Amino acid sequence: MIDTVSSSSVVPDLSGGKPWTSDAPVRSTQVALPPGMVHFGIGQPDFNLLPLDLMRRAAEHRLAQGNPYLLNYGAEQGDGYFRQALASFLAARYRQAVDAERLLVTGGASQALDLICTLFARNGDVIFAEEPSYFLALRIFADHGLRVVSLPTDDEGLVIDALEEALAQHQPAFLYTIPTFQNPTGVTLPESRRARLAELSRRHNLLVVADEVYHLLDYGAALPAPLALYADDANILSLGSFSKILAPGLRLGWIHGSPALVEKIALCGLTDSGGSLNHFTSGLVRSLLELDLLGPYVEGLKTVYAGRAQALSAALRRELPEASFDGARGGFFLWLTLPEGVDTPDLLDMAQRYQVGFQPGVSFSSQGGMRRAMRLSFAFHDIPALELGVRRLRQALDDYLGAR
Repeated sequence: MIDTVSSSSVVPDLSGGKPWTSDAPVRSTQVALPPGMVHFGIGQPDFNLLPLDLMRRAAEHRLAQGNPYLLNYGAEQGDGYFRQALASFLAARYRQAVDAERLLVTGGASQALDLICTLFARNGDVIFAEEPSYFLALRIFADHGLRVVSLPTDDEGLVIDALEEALAQHQPAFLYTIPTFQNPTGVTLPESRRARLAELSRRHNLLVVADEVYHLLDYGAALPAPLALYADDANILSLGSFSKILAPGLRLGWIHGSPALVEKIALCGLTDSGGSLNHFTSGLVRSLLELDLLGPYVEGLKTVYAGRAQALSAALRRELPEASFDGARGGFFLWLTLPEGVDTPDLLDMAQRYQVGFQPGVSFSSQGGMRRAMRLSFAFHDIPALELGVRRLRQALDDYLGAR
């Protein structure tokens, strides 16, 4: 029998309204789960955490200014007032000054990465990426015809010695890394490795694309400085996003880099033609920043996610003691490794019969490896659903092992 949980169980509502559900047949969001399905593969916020009330207040505040500039083409680098507000917000969290002129507004981290591939690489170029790495970034690289050379990681992230060895053999267009709460493993690159990475960037003129979208979602962990703060004297572009700390539907993010790199992006044909990559939305988020509404919202998110991460970890230790994983210190994910002989793509087929899903590890490998691993997200489901999903996963694994 498939274990069940009451559909009335919902996450704490940070949106200011009632928990939202819909039975509408017309699809309008990327996520469209069958009723009762628990899917650990969804690396997105719970619908009931999305800040409708905050965005309503921000829109009312911004539109009340009566400024028609909001509806025109924006400055190529992004509205200067928004960038100043964002710089202040980041500086308070980085504990170091951030220059608004080193920030460029984007339509989220995915668009930023696609734009970097367009401007800094050509079809057939070699790039470096961690093994494992974010599977949709690997999709973007494939779209551009880039050849991925994978670099090993350990429990402290990218192995810098391996990077140095690879640089003796290749001249990559860039290195793609996720230094903080890495997707999918959750590990964080320590300060010593960040400093060596920056030094290699300078010595080899290596462009480092640092996907730092989870850096502001720590759950009490003491973090090293973001790679963004090394951009003054190293060849680094740091990607940030409001998708993780506000709402993914805004499609709003930023690139933090040296003036020369930021200028190259700001003066490209895309921004010359269309102006700022998300001018109107950045105006709304500017109001959130100026009204000091975003900071408390992020702190609330961190409390919710930390509780979910702890509950998911406890359920896994209880139900799947043979699996190995580290508890989440931030971000959205746990990286689970099962014993020898388990193939998670095959297990996924069995799991779906029990109405539970996950992302198999092979999706995050450019080499077709990681077949015993899986990524589990605690961002989309509430605690009762997470616990239910783990019980279902136990049932699926038992059936999978019994059928071998």
